[in-house]
Amino acid sequence: MFNGDLTEEQLKTVIQGPGDVEWKYEMRRECQEILPGLLLGPFVASKSLETLRSLNITHIVCIRDQKEAFSVKPRFPDQFMYLVLDVEDNEEQNLIRLFPSAKGFIDTAIANGGRVLVHCNGGISLSPAFVVMFVMQHYGLSWEDALHMVQNRRYCISPNGGFLTQIKEYEAIYRANRAVSSYPTMPRNVSRRKREEDDEEEGDSMSDRDDDRKRPLVEHDHAPSSYSSVVDDPDPYAMES
Repeated sequence: MFNGDLTEEQLKTVIQGPGDVEWKYEMRRECQEILPGLLLGPFVASKSLETLRSLNITHIVCIRDQKEAFSVKPRFPDQFMYLVLDVEDNEEQNLIRLFPSAKGFIDTAIANGGRVLVHCNGGISLSPAFVVMFVMQHYGLSWEDALHMVQNRRYCISPNGGFLTQIKEYEAIYRANRAVSSYPTMPRNVSRRKREEDDEEEGDSMSDRDDDRKRPLVEHDHAPSSYSSVVDDPDPYAMES
């Protein structure tokens, strides 16, 4: 679904989210549904098999700092499909390079009727940054609207400054990619035919130029008689001694 699939009023409703939710501090330990089939939360939410089953989760994106690998890890690999991303939670970490694998995993899961939980350790900075980029491209939003959309469902998120900078940069990237993909391309057979026609025209033009070079600058139907006598008659003084 993209921005063009929704009316302006529908898009506004999507960004604002449910207005009847009273956020409580303990809710940060739970996960929230950001868009149909995509949930965001902390690692603790992924540790309860009962909770995951009650939410009908089928896929889990586990995003962690490598230093946390001993504790933040897939707990039920025989129950769910996992994607594990080792990402440093600092402002120098490149998220844009890692995002395509997460997006592909989420897209495939949702397209096949699955439900995906995206989590990091606290669900505050790292995993929310990935989810903001996902909903931004999914709905065709600006980075501000995408951030507000996620915050209106999980109030405690706060991506660090470096992540926010990359979220802003990603808006330009996905919009450019969408513009390129929507630009009509000439079919290959048409392009080949056009090249062949151009080659034929160029060949005809070169042939005409060759004919011009071969053609005499001045053409005569008959040579002048005076010119013929000079060439054919013997020298009148040759017989005199």
